Amino acid sequence: MVATRYRVRLRDLHSFQRAIADSKAKRRIVRAGRRSGKTTVAADIAVEALLDNRRVLYGAPTADQLAKFWREVVGALQEPIEAGVYVKNETLHTLERPGAEARIRAKTCWNADTLRGDYADVLILDEWQLMAEDTWEYVGAPMLLDNNGDALFIYTPPSLASRSVTKARDPRHAARMYAEAERDTSGRWAAFHFTSHDNPHISTDALSEIVHDMTALAIRQEIEAEDVDEVPGALWTRELLERTRVREHPDLTRIVIGVDPPGGQTECGIVVAGSAADGHLYVLADLSLKASPETWASVVLDAYMDFKADRIVGEANYGGDMVQSTILGAAKSRGITVAYKPVQATRGKAVRAEPCVAGYERGEVHHVGDFPALEDELTMWTQAAGWSPNRLDSLVWTLTELDKPAAAMAAVDPVSVDRPRTQMWRHG
Repeated sequence: MVATRYRVRLRDLHSFQRAIADSKAKRRIVRAGRRSGKTTVAADIAVEALLDNRRVLYGAPTADQLAKFWREVVGALQEPIEAGVYVKNETLHTLERPGAEARIRAKTCWNADTLRGDYADVLILDEWQLMAEDTWEYVGAPMLLDNNGDALFIYTPPSLASRSVTKARDPRHAARMYAEAERDTSGRWAAFHFTSHDNPHISTDALSEIVHDMTALAIRQEIEAEDVDEVPGALWTRELLERTRVREHPDLTRIVIGVDPPGGQTECGIVVAGSAADGHLYVLADLSLKASPETWASVVLDAYMDFKADRIVGEANYGGDMVQSTILGAAKSRGITVAYKPVQATRGKAVRAEPCVAGYERGEVHHVGDFPALEDELTMWTQAAGWSPNRLDSLVWTLTELDKPAAAMAAVDPVSVDRPRTQMWRHG
């Protein structure tokens, strides 16, 4: 009996894609620009693994990302699917060979819980930068144990816009994994980098045109696929933040919460910091979030009580007294009083921030622990940026208020309601 052969229509891979597909490393990580062909190589690896009777699990954070991969693998296997060699389930996004373990499954996942319930010989995590670290640590790695499986991580360096939707504790976790893979000398890891320009199927004219619509930073991240730690012209540097970072703080004499109101769909900046008797300032928390006014006001009041804060300062320029009325209204509904002070932005962001940066440079301002999202803004915002740094602004309001003499801090604002001084205590 002659076996029937069915055509598998895999795309021709360009040289950068071929290097990834041919790699024998057990762990591969790919840093690639937009439209560079990273999903195509993922589909190629998945189909080849299926033909080799292996079990493949592909994960991506959104249905749109999953759909691109699914179209590629279904298109490649159309003939054997129509012949019944593989059974396709569009609802579950599975391709299975009846009576065998061989399978491709595509699913949306962004953390450990959403990845659970399966195992694989080949695990592909696409848009890895947007997933929580525990996706791999707690579920991904263990599911490869049965057959000593392989893993492929694919990501485009996250911009500040995409970092607002990431599920990761550290928005730079993919970059850290890539750096570790580059340092590996055992052959277990392989790191691959290619840009949008490296895809010969993209129109060079279109690429040349689109860069005129993008900032220099966006081009470096989205097109050149660079992991950008900081930007020339930014007021803070990673080295400065690391040099002044501490893990503990002394007793604090004053604690302030700075609030920078959201503009449109941006986050509400909420930063908590305190001052010690020696004049050093300590950043304690970044609670910034994208939410309704009722929600972020509740977060501010929770922090006010939890940290035993002395004062809330909020920018009054945007939306007039919106921040003040929202917070004081929420406080009234809770039956509590707060010390609130409106602040006016009479100078540009960079000018307001420079005295704060000088405090870091003198070694007098410290981050107590790590604040990845805040620190990304500090090291990536410049005056030429086309976005508003809400976390940076709230930090500046907080540090500026703390840097005032104690007598000025103790003064009661006409619009503020101070708590009795006997209720204040040191946060240590």
